[in-house]
Amino acid sequence: MPPRKGWAAIYCRLSKEDEEKSFDESESIRNQRELLLRWAAEHGYRIWRVYSDEDYSGADRTRPGFNAMLSDAQQGCFEVILAKTQSRFTRDMELVEKYLHGLFPEWGVRFIAVLDHVDTQDPAGKKARQINGLINEWYLEDLSGNVRAVLDHKRRSGCYIASFALYGYQKDPQDHNRLVIDPEAAAVVRRIFALHLQGSGMGKIARLLNEAAIPPPSAYRAGQQGCDLPQPMPLWSKPTVRRILSTQTYVGDMEQGRVRKVSYKSNKTVRLPRQAWIIVPDTHPAIVSRRDFAAVQERLGRSVRKQHNAPPHLLAGLVRCGICGGKMELTGTATRRYYRCRTAQKSRTACPGQPYLPMQDLEAIVRERGAAWIGTVPTDAALHALLERAVICPPQDGKRKIELHWQF
Repeated sequence: MPPRKGWAAIYCRLSKEDEEKSFDESESIRNQRELLLRWAAEHGYRIWRVYSDEDYSGADRTRPGFNAMLSDAQQGCFEVILAKTQSRFTRDMELVEKYLHGLFPEWGVRFIAVLDHVDTQDPAGKKARQINGLINEWYLEDLSGNVRAVLDHKRRSGCYIASFALYGYQKDPQDHNRLVIDPEAAAVVRRIFALHLQGSGMGKIARLLNEAAIPPPSAYRAGQQGCDLPQPMPLWSKPTVRRILSTQTYVGDMEQGRVRKVSYKSNKTVRLPRQAWIIVPDTHPAIVSRRDFAAVQERLGRSVRKQHNAPPHLLAGLVRCGICGGKMELTGTATRRYYRCRTAQKSRTACPGQPYLPMQDLEAIVRERGAAWIGTVPTDAALHALLERAVICPPQDGKRKIELHWQF
């Protein structure tokens, strides 16, 4: 169907990435709309519809207004799309090529960016549009990196940056980057830990909570926000219980950065290894004690090992070289084993190596310091679950430094 002559669509977009967003949340959308309506009137176009997306990135392909406009364009509802700049339409170079240089010409649709002087009717401007597309995409990529760096800095400073408080807590009204205890939900968290320490499995705990008609975290949050509870009521599940039992934030340490987006152009996330998480100790009130948390981690670790039938050694995968940061490996006989730098065994240029350290000596140090920190004598399984890494440094003046980094 040929497009309707003399009709134009107006597209406006604003996202959190834009510096121009200031006072009223719709002010910039309104300004874009007024600019484009004025331009359309001056050039004799009638307006089919104004499409707008607020708080959507220029790389987001799920924008509702954007996709509604594309659907109408394909149906021939108008012959021109007006935007303030090309970046308002998209910051994704692939979409520039797909629509501005591909589908729009096929559909007979013309794209005009008023302030950029972009006009797809001008074939000589194709390279300029491609350069604009690259610059816009580079901007978004750089911005994503800067935002990630700022958020990581906040995490490392102990600031809570999630949109919603962790179940059991509320955001401090005076400082939304700080957590304070929510008494009602915290009581449920303590009950979950107590039940597990008494021998209840995660399935049984979930069942008991459901039988008591206690709303799970998602439903509880909805109720706290004044929303009607979803029907039928969501249920507690084993994964939800396990997530609570394994979250270190409940002992007063800020645990964040478990997942990361694979790309600024995608909402897909990947789960990071525990050593990559950002954990800052003693940032807020604890709901459970460190001793109870350590005991629960021991039980959880025992459950995992039982499932995999492969009990790990106390220090398996946790020992690092203090020179190069590489892994230390075990060598020697069954009766006398030592740790040595794996990197140094491969290349003395990469790491000069250091004297071997007896395995029994390191184990004794870990057990002694672990008991002093936790306040009780832990099992090897509990220590393995709570130890992040052990760093062996070369001897200096006859003394050897051993750094133990705990998960809390």
